[in-house]
Amino acid sequence: MARIQLENISKVFGSHTALEDLDLDVADGEFFVLLGPTGAGKTTTLRLIAGLEKPTVGRVKINDIDVNEWGAAERDVALVLQQYSLYPRLTVRENLAFPLRSRIRRTPEPEIAERIAYAAKTLRIEHLLERKTDRLSGGEMQRVSIGRAIVREPQVFLMDEPLSNLDAKLREALRVELKDLQMRLKTTFIFVTHDQVEAMTMGDRIGVLNEGRIIQVGKPHEIYNNPRDTFVASFVGSPAINLFPGQLTAGMAVVAPKTFELPFVGQPAGEGAYTFGIRPEDVRVESGAPVEAKVHDIENHGIEKILTLRVAGQMVRAGVPARVNVAVEDSIRFGWNPGKVILFDPKTGLNLGHRAA
Repeated sequence: MARIQLENISKVFGSHTALEDLDLDVADGEFFVLLGPTGAGKTTTLRLIAGLEKPTVGRVKINDIDVNEWGAAERDVALVLQQYSLYPRLTVRENLAFPLRSRIRRTPEPEIAERIAYAAKTLRIEHLLERKTDRLSGGEMQRVSIGRAIVREPQVFLMDEPLSNLDAKLREALRVELKDLQMRLKTTFIFVTHDQVEAMTMGDRIGVLNEGRIIQVGKPHEIYNNPRDTFVASFVGSPAINLFPGQLTAGMAVVAPKTFELPFVGQPAGEGAYTFGIRPEDVRVESGAPVEAKVHDIENHGIEKILTLRVAGQMVRAGVPARVNVAVEDSIRFGWNPGKVILFDPKTGLNLGHRAA
């Protein structure tokens, strides 16, 4: 197990700054998720921890020891990438055994067999052990890649979107299995993804990364309910949060005078221009509600429908039960939970009621 600290990290490639003034503290035995869009610097962060890159500025610490000058092998971390790092002419069993037979480890054969059996059972690849990896599907190859990390029993697992190439059902199953594995091993996991569902369901804590900077770190419910700014608010949550420009006047959020006005009872604020944020689950579609809108689109998610409503040049997403009978271009009425509205500064995008965790 290990505590990972990144202190004042910057990483520059030529004229491109991949990371800037990044500070991160991952607790011993924590499942930490780095969440962000493509190009945010997530993979670079993992490579710095793994020892595959050196920071331009700053220090990487493992268990309070500065490891900037340590090579990858000395750090005892396992890195699982999007690309499959397997030997195609070897069987699955031989691929799993390979890192244990290195001159550094020289693991006894009975222990190798035991570790392979455990990893194969965990990842449901027991039936593939004698098959060569060039005959595996993409999903099977990724499970073997994860297995190669598991057999090493490292003090830190670094995972760079390892589930992105799997089908939806297997991805969901492996999310549960990886989280269960981490809890059983009590090992530090740092998991990189752009998928906020993975982040919300797997992470003990989430670090939201954008353009090489950490925007916010917190538990999943903190990130979701108390976003630092409009970027975090819109990036975390599916369907995405509604964001509307408007005016706060006499306790009313006015997006469009007379046609889109709803009450506001959130954090104290003076009258003026704001961006109003409201989650789709807090938009109420019901007869007699204050605002009339047209149904622009309907997404059937099985247990619920996500309606996109059109009013005053704005699109409003609302979640309704699957049993609600509605059609495109129907006229319906909606309101919102006024206590759930978030006020953002229209210039900086900052949440004016944000409370630091």
